[in-house]
Amino acid sequence: MDAQFRALFNAGYTEELYRRYLADFFRRCDCPTDMQIAETPVFLPAKLRERCERAGAEILAQLCDPVRIRHMRAAIPQRWYTPGETALPTFCIIDFALTEDSNGELAPKLIELQGFPTLIAYETMQRDAWNDALQAVDGLKLDWTCWFSGLTRDAFIGLAKRVILGDKAPENVVLMDFDPPAQKTYPDFTASKALFGIDAVCPTSLFKRGRRLFRKADDGKDVRVERIYNRVIFDELERKSVTLPWDFRDDLDVEWTPHPNWFWTWSKYSLPFLDHPAAPRATLLSHLDELPANVTEGFVTEHYVLKPLFSFAGAGVNVSPTAADVAAIPEDQRAGWCLQEKIAYAPALQAADGGSGVKVELRMIYLRPDDAPEFTLAQNLCRLSRGAMMGVDHNKKHRWVGSSIGLWPANGMS
Repeated sequence: MDAQFRALFNAGYTEELYRRYLADFFRRCDCPTDMQIAETPVFLPAKLRERCERAGAEILAQLCDPVRIRHMRAAIPQRWYTPGETALPTFCIIDFALTEDSNGELAPKLIELQGFPTLIAYETMQRDAWNDALQAVDGLKLDWTCWFSGLTRDAFIGLAKRVILGDKAPENVVLMDFDPPAQKTYPDFTASKALFGIDAVCPTSLFKRGRRLFRKADDGKDVRVERIYNRVIFDELERKSVTLPWDFRDDLDVEWTPHPNWFWTWSKYSLPFLDHPAAPRATLLSHLDELPANVTEGFVTEHYVLKPLFSFAGAGVNVSPTAADVAAIPEDQRAGWCLQEKIAYAPALQAADGGSGVKVELRMIYLRPDDAPEFTLAQNLCRLSRGAMMGVDHNKKHRWVGSSIGLWPANGMS
């Protein structure tokens, strides 16, 4: 990481600085969060940003290849197939582990990808809170950015509004997720209300008249839903046996951002179709004729991870699978799992507490308005870990871990 800024931050860090930052962050989101919030931003130097930008652009180009897309559409279950699929999604996220290359330099390795939204409003508030907090640290009293492609804060908000709202009025656009107040991502929903003027609603609260969807406004009036900012994790609907008063398979007069089919098409399911130095080798279990030689019965492998394709926050991931674990996946579920080459994170960030180095995951966030032929690399988020995996369950005993954001000076001095 950027050694100069890291040294200045660690020297100036205090618990009071962290408390003030958290209070400001929660105030901006108008909501506290259950998510673990790291004590530090991630200072991203120009060379590392350039490597991640280049790898992300090359991987995204492969994802947009029509031939690959035709193969990846096999991931869409018929029970969730939604009519009116768009040529490309409006969102793409590419997650990179920061690893060490043969020259000892930080390099990106693909961990996950999705044609699905992420915490863009939340991260805007996180950048704003860190930007203000850093003004109290000697040597860091700069204007900090988290936006790529030359975007300013205002330009990013304008781009995000085009992607989320399209040409619709905010009252006719909803952010849709199951039981929004119960989601750990709820602070992003309240931040989205502040930035984009949209309400978060549960899909169970929508109702259909003909081909149209409606919701109840606070005053009890029926308001037509013309566009849906789709945040539904289908795995949650299935696990909780949720019954909807409408069906994703209905031919509805509604716009989607992104269209639900991309949740499946661009996902971990895409990993075996990629051919890039930053992409780990991955094989769908349904396509696995025989196990690699170093996955043997009774021995824990150090070379592969076993992943369910459509779970989130690390749920179900086996970081040390055996042949027995692979064999235990039922035949009718094997298309929903992959065996992936294990990636070794670098201890990329040195925390001020002097403990072990912190592992960093960088999420590159791409946006594409309906009328744009290409994506814009717009924003980032970071996750920090000292545990076996990135999820909260693996980091409960650690500090300097959790939600963070990559920053660099807006004047380009890094």
